[in-house]
Amino acid sequence: MTHVVTEACVMHKYQDCVAVCPVEAFREHENYLVIDPDECIDCAACIPECPVEAIFADTDIPDEHAHWLEKNENEAPDLPIAEGDSPVLADN
Repeated sequence: MTHVVTEACVMHKYQDCVAVCPVEAFREHENYLVIDPDECIDCAACIPECPVEAIFADTDIPDEHAHWLEKNENEAPDLPIAEGDSPVLADN
């Protein structure tokens, strides 16, 4: 099981979730974050930290965001580890 970042993160990119992740599972795209399913340990620490409620367990993703599971899986290997120090886009 893994967790998934969904569309609500796009153009916000809050990073409170990155700070609580014990395994550096978050990867950083220019406009959003994704979770590397190979790194995620399913601790769920990130879920309550997301102010836009963009993170779900893979078994709880709303149907309209189901395609984000594949998006996270496909994009994570090619993206850098999120350090949590990038500007929050919603603040711009």
